[in-house]
Amino acid sequence: MTKFDGKCCLITGAAGGLGRSTAEAVAAKGAALVLTDIDDDGLQRTAADLRAAGAEVHLAEAADVSEHAAVVALAAKVHAELPSVDIVMNVAGIATWGTVERLTHQQWRRTIDIDLMGPIHMIEEFLPPMIAAGRGGHLVNVSSAAGLFGLPWHAPYSAGKFGLRGVSEVLRFDLRRHKIGVSLVCPGAMATPMVDRVDIAGVDREAAAVQKAMGLFVRHAVTPEAAARSIVRGVERNRYMVFTSPDIRIGYYAQRYLPLTYNLAMRGMNWGMHRVLDKAGLDQPDALRAPHP
Repeated sequence: MTKFDGKCCLITGAAGGLGRSTAEAVAAKGAALVLTDIDDDGLQRTAADLRAAGAEVHLAEAADVSEHAAVVALAAKVHAELPSVDIVMNVAGIATWGTVERLTHQQWRRTIDIDLMGPIHMIEEFLPPMIAAGRGGHLVNVSSAAGLFGLPWHAPYSAGKFGLRGVSEVLRFDLRRHKIGVSLVCPGAMATPMVDRVDIAGVDREAAAVQKAMGLFVRHAVTPEAAARSIVRGVERNRYMVFTSPDIRIGYYAQRYLPLTYNLAMRGMNWGMHRVLDKAGLDQPDALRAPHP
């Protein structure tokens, strides 16, 4: 088992949502914390609240994980105070949806830079010192249901999350001899601020049809606190694949053992997505669209 008590845990995306909830959950288990996020104001609020609750926060330093130089600078500050951390939790991420004819190169690039290269940068800078310390440890990579399934309009997001799944699959064996466990977290719908920030290429998010679809998504979402508890439990039990809701676990096994059912489900979801937008007049070339970032 991986124990949090007395360990130092590094968490990205800690300003809010799942990152903050995970920080609170591991602090409750007795872990000391190193926190980072691109949102410095939110990050400092998280750190202040945790310290007020009695948690030990070694460092709360803003950084853009998609920028390698920023992660190198973060690692230098952390390792000036600590020889190494014991647990690295890659939680930070963004979501971008859209069809290929609407997605811009910038949307593809930004999503992959944050969702895939961000965790890789953290692994580059924090895993070698962990290995050198010889104390073992744990790596947690938060992927997604979109890292398992061919969900409609999720190509950029899936590119990052499937890629992170591949990195994790290799490292679970490569790091075993160093007594470093690896957990791949595959959440489904979560009621976090990221829901309100999903970038849907070429579609007006304020349109009634889109708002209705997002409402259905949230209705089936778990809270970040519940997801964080699932992550902590999975890490403690040294599980590789960690699900935060039963529907994703069922879908994963259906994909593996009932491929025809999985195919039909993905086709049905894709048809349903286009049907909703078509009814609202948003699936036409001349429909009202949001400007590309």
